[in-house]
Amino acid sequence: MEGTIYSLIPAVLMLILVLTTRRVLLSLGTGIVVGALLIHEFNIVDSLQQIWLVFRDIFYTEDGWNLGSIYLLVFLLLLGIMTVVMTASGGSKAFGEWAIQKVKTRRGAQLVPSFLGVLIFIDDYFNSLAVGQVSRPLTDRYKVSRAKLAYFIDSTSAPITVITPISSWGAYIIGTLGSIFVAAEVTEFQPLEAFVKMIPLNMYAFAAMLLVFLVAIFQIDIGAMKTHEQRAVETGHVVDPAKQTMSADMRENAVVNENGKIMHLLIPIIVLVVATVATMLYTGYLETEGNATILTMFENTNVNLSLFVGGLCAVAVGLIMYTFLNGTKLSVAKVIKDGSMSMMPAIYILILAWMIGAIIETIDTGGYLAELVQQYSFNVNFLALLLFVIAGFMALATGTSWGTFGIMLPIAAQIAIEYDVDLVLPAMAAVLAGSVFGDHCSPISDTSILSSTGAGANHMDHVITQLPYAFLSALAAGIGYLIFGFTGEVMISLTVTLLFIVMIAVLFIVLKRNAK
Repeated sequence: MEGTIYSLIPAVLMLILVLTTRRVLLSLGTGIVVGALLIHEFNIVDSLQQIWLVFRDIFYTEDGWNLGSIYLLVFLLLLGIMTVVMTASGGSKAFGEWAIQKVKTRRGAQLVPSFLGVLIFIDDYFNSLAVGQVSRPLTDRYKVSRAKLAYFIDSTSAPITVITPISSWGAYIIGTLGSIFVAAEVTEFQPLEAFVKMIPLNMYAFAAMLLVFLVAIFQIDIGAMKTHEQRAVETGHVVDPAKQTMSADMRENAVVNENGKIMHLLIPIIVLVVATVATMLYTGYLETEGNATILTMFENTNVNLSLFVGGLCAVAVGLIMYTFLNGTKLSVAKVIKDGSMSMMPAIYILILAWMIGAIIETIDTGGYLAELVQQYSFNVNFLALLLFVIAGFMALATGTSWGTFGIMLPIAAQIAIEYDVDLVLPAMAAVLAGSVFGDHCSPISDTSILSSTGAGANHMDHVITQLPYAFLSALAAGIGYLIFGFTGEVMISLTVTLLFIVMIAVLFIVLKRNAK
C-alpha cells in the first residue's frame, strides 16, 4: 500500500481524530497503529515489530545511538528545570514586576514576543523556546492567554527563519538548492543568489508575520482564540485550568523566593543564548571543509547538540545562582525533579510525532502526493499556486517542513525546468511557503509542539487557535500566487498579499466596533 492513495489514511485519520477528540496522544497512537497495519497488510506480529522499530530508532539505530533525538529530548528536560529554577528563585516574578513598569499596556505585552520572534532568526527550535521563556512572565502579568503567546511564537519562528540566509533553515535550503542545481544542470543561478531572489516570493511568510503584528496591535481574536482571551482577561486564567500545559507553569501557588532579582531570570537566558549560538558556530566550523564562513558554519551546524550544550550551561548557572540565594524553599533535587516532570507531556507528544512521521515516510505519503503533481497537466503559469497547495497539504499530513522541502523542492525544480527555467525560483519559493503553512496547521509539527512548550500552553489549544490565522495567511498567499500567475510580477503579487491581510484586519476592526 506504499505510495498509493491508501498511504493517506494514517495522516488523514490522525488529523480527523486530533481535531474531533482533541486527545493528541490517542490520535497519534491510532495513526501509528493503523499505518503499521497498512504497511504490513494487517499482519499483527509484523506491525507490532514495525511500531517497536520506529520507537527504538528514535534512540538507537543500526548505525548507533541517535544522538540528535536524544540531545533534543534532554534539552527539553533541561528547559523544564531552567523554568522551575527561574520561577522558584523569584527571577520570573521580579522580571514580571519590572516589565509591567516598562510595558504599560496589554498591547505592548503582546508586541514583545512578536518583535522577539522576528529578531531571533537563527533557528526555529531556539526561537520557539527562547521567546517563550523571555515573554511568558510579561504576558502572564497582562493576562494574555498562553494560546495567544504560542501563536505569536509559532507564526514568527518558522516564517522568519525560512527567509533568512543566516539561519539553520536558510543554510539547509541553500545547501539543498546547490545540489538541485548541480543535478539539474542549472547554471542560471548560484544557490545563495537564488535564495535571496526567492525571499519576496515566499508570500505566506510575510502574510503570517504581518498578521501577527496586526493581531497584537488591534486584538484580532478569532474563533477559539476569543474564548481563551476572554477567560484570561475576566478570570486571570491564562490557560484552561482543566487542561494540562506543555511545560512548567507559573501557578499562583508556586513556591517563589521573595529575594529573587531579575538577574535570576536574565542571566540563565543570556547564558542559553550565548552558549547555544557559540556551539552552533563551533560545530559548524568543525564540519566545514575549506574556508569557513558564517553561512557555511550555519549550514553545517549541529542544532540539537548546540541546544543541549546551551541548555546544560544555562541550567548549571541557574542552579548555582539558586543555591547561593537566601531564602530558598525548594531543594535542588526537588527543582530538578519538578522541572523534568513538567516537560513529560511535551516529550510524549514529540516522541509519538516522530514515530508517526517515520510511519508516514515508510508508507510514502509524500511520494504519492508528489506523483500526483507530475501526473496531471495544468496551466504552467499557475505552477507556483499548485505547488503551494500541494506542499501545504504534504506538510500538514507529515508534520515536517524540512521533509516536505526535501521531497518537493527537487520535483518543483524538475517540473519548472521542463517548461521555463524562469519558473524555477517561483516554484521552489511556493514549496517553501506551503511547507511552512502546513507545518503551522499540523498537530504533529515539532515546531508547533515546541511553540506550545515555550509558551506553556496546552498543545491542542495552540493548534486550534492558530488554524484560522494560518488559513487567512494562506488565503492571502494563494491570492498572491494567483496574481503572479496572471502578471508574472513579484512585487505586485506580494503587495496584493499584504493588502489582503490589512483588509481582513480592517474588516475585523469595523465589525468589532459595530458589535459594541
